[in-house]
Amino acid sequence: MTQVCLVGSEDVNLRYELLSRETARNALATYDLREPFENTVAVETVSLGAAVALLNDLNWYLVRFADAAFVRDPSISEAEWLSRDLARAIRDDEIAPEDTGRFLKVYGVVDAADGETDGESDALDRPPKLVEPMLLTRTGETIPEYDLRDVDETLVVRVTESEFGA
Repeated sequence: MTQVCLVGSEDVNLRYELLSRETARNALATYDLREPFENTVAVETVSLGAAVALLNDLNWYLVRFADAAFVRDPSISEAEWLSRDLARAIRDDEIAPEDTGRFLKVYGVVDAADGETDGESDALDRPPKLVEPMLLTRTGETIPEYDLRDVDETLVVRVTESEFGA
């Protein structure tokens, strides 16, 4: 199964914004919505093409309420995600999947309570949070270390060369 993860803008509740609008709600109606990270909405689709089609259907809402959209297709990588633009380029045969691992956007992953001052109120019930993406270039088998803050985990997103240079 191919996964899609939408990352909400900091000042909005992405799930609310998507489900409060009829067209977006209808586009998502057949999916089991999850929240793997704070202020994200994730679904599983049957293919890379279906994932890109869903993102196209939601485009109006993504432009207004999301900071990013990721796609993870196990036939390309089990662990790394693709940016929306890169997923579309692969689907359209503009880029071969094996040529996609060089340009990366790496997010830190922290506990939801990190950086909060109100204690541990509901942090145990909340998913982890994505923080400060860092652009990196893979030159060999490994990637440079994420060093924007102390994190135990990272989320790697492959991006197009134009996204990397933007």
